[in-house]
Amino acid sequence: MRRVTLFVNGSHRDGKVVAVYGTLPDLLSVASNKLSIKAVHLYNGKGGLIDDIALIRDDDVLYVSEGEPFIDPEAHRKDMDAKLEMCTDWITLNVGGQYFTTTRSTLVNKEPESMLAHMFRDKVCSSAVWPALEQDAWGNKRDHQGGFLIDRSPEYFIPILNYLRHGQLIVNKGLNLLGVLEEAKFFGIDSLIEQLELLIKNSLPAEDHSPISRKEFVRFLLATPTKSELRCQGLNFRGTDLSRLDLRYINFKMANLSNCNLSHANLCSSNLERADLSGAILDGANLQGVKMLCSNAEGASLKGCNFEDPSGLKANLEGANLKGVDMEGSQMTGINLRVATLKNAKLKNCNLRGATLAGTDLENCDLSGCDLQEANLRGSNVKGAIFEEMLTPLHMSQSVR
Repeated sequence: MRRVTLFVNGSHRDGKVVAVYGTLPDLLSVASNKLSIKAVHLYNGKGGLIDDIALIRDDDVLYVSEGEPFIDPEAHRKDMDAKLEMCTDWITLNVGGQYFTTTRSTLVNKEPESMLAHMFRDKVCSSAVWPALEQDAWGNKRDHQGGFLIDRSPEYFIPILNYLRHGQLIVNKGLNLLGVLEEAKFFGIDSLIEQLELLIKNSLPAEDHSPISRKEFVRFLLATPTKSELRCQGLNFRGTDLSRLDLRYINFKMANLSNCNLSHANLCSSNLERADLSGAILDGANLQGVKMLCSNAEGASLKGCNFEDPSGLKANLEGANLKGVDMEGSQMTGINLRVATLKNAKLKNCNLRGATLAGTDLENCDLSGCDLQEANLRGSNVKGAIFEEMLTPLHMSQSVR
């Protein structure tokens, strides 16, 4: 049995060793299957056409063509080498319609793992040779002038190319750093991404967490109609003097009012839900119809406050933290203090008629001299609470705990 080595015409790579049997068409059929081409002719190493299987000897090297004339592998390799010698390290890029000329080493050496490095790692040829050579593995396409087409913004590509050239990030004034950052992420320039993110972070204005002053807030008040809801949600008023101001209908939801001076201020129908009022002074404040759900007023002073609205609108302090507050002498008819915490609070001489205190923690709370007529204390914790000098009797039906 004879064996031969088959190569595609003009090539010395990926040869196949096959057994010779049957007729010449049988060998051509085997060659087609082995080399994945449509075998038409067989040539020996000198270019002779083999038209009879009897001419084939053991260990012959044969070249299979699809009908084209014989191509000498050595001559073909030398021709390709000559063309490669015409190749240059210079590359032209067509980025979004704008041309950039640079070198392959610029694109490859600085960031060897970037997309640009992978695209141009292998030597590419100038337009004089293109399209004589095959397209590269990345499938890079060129325009009619031989420039590699890249569909990105040229404006943001300039700082990236310059960075690859000299390693320094230089961005012209007025250029959006976010745009450069997105291009750096697209091309995978990791070291540049870190620099840009830090530069963007440092360029942002510093967050101002300083409290709003009385003077600033008075300007806001003067510019707002009295019955319009001024939105102060989440603002910082820590330690600010807001005493005796008209603060009706203002939304202070989740605002920081800790240690504020709100004495004698008018907070009628204002929203203090989840606000921080710890340590604040609200003595003599008007709190008619105020909403203080889940607010934190621990240690605050609310002496002589008025929560009673003649129109029947009840103040709502449900779930509020009122530990240690001083509410002595306050008018709180009908107030909602359901499940609020009033541990160690002072409520001496308060008017709590019809108040809702269900589930309220009144442990060690001083309720001396309070009016609790028709107040609902069901489920409240009155452990250690002081009920001396009550204006009206406290019936057991009002408290079951």
